[in-house]
Amino acid sequence: MAEPRIIVALDFADAGMAQAFVQRVTPAQCRLKVGMELFTAAGPDLVRQLVARGFDVFLDLKYHDIPSTVARACAQAAGLGVWMLNVHALGGKRMLMAAREAIESSKHRPLLIGVTLLTSHGEDELAELGLERGAERQVARLAGLVHDAGLNGVVCSPAEAALLRRRFGGEFVLVTPGIRKTGDAADDQRRTRTPVEAVAEGADYLVIGRPVTRAPDPAAVLDGINREIRTH
Repeated sequence: MAEPRIIVALDFADAGMAQAFVQRVTPAQCRLKVGMELFTAAGPDLVRQLVARGFDVFLDLKYHDIPSTVARACAQAAGLGVWMLNVHALGGKRMLMAAREAIESSKHRPLLIGVTLLTSHGEDELAELGLERGAERQVARLAGLVHDAGLNGVVCSPAEAALLRRRFGGEFVLVTPGIRKTGDAADDQRRTRTPVEAVAEGADYLVIGRPVTRAPDPAAVLDGINREIRTH
């Protein structure tokens, strides 16, 4: 899998804070994730600026709507020059296929991945949602839907990475949030792994937020994690 394999989650409240962080790291050390909070605050201009600085950007908006709306949104996102974007697998196969077709017809063709279950969900919350067969079985079912619709891969917790790698092979991209170094606080993540554990279990890309963005020296933290995962 092409380096860098770390995707830093820019979980900042405004563009100024995000830009201040980005000046402390390089495209060789990490890719960047722009999620709902930052995109709502700063809009597409920030995404264009990050792309212009040479960063691969993962636009993490988890599109979930009727197929035509999601298709148009994906086409607009592709036009920003992002490296990867996502849609929610619970939108169903027709929506997933509409998103894929929109990407395939765009000039710039980013990776398109599906979200299975949020890594903040525990078994109790899944039961509340009527998903009572267990996280691993639900993730496998939704990942199969994404695979059959022709998307590039899925977002999953590292706890499910080994299962999905065995089932779908090496070409299916696995993006894993919920990454914490040993001793880090789990925060709102429920199914976590260390970077080395996640890579060993089959993850292609590791989404890491606060352990990097709140570090006194983010570049040093990234260099350390990159060294760790290169040797495994």
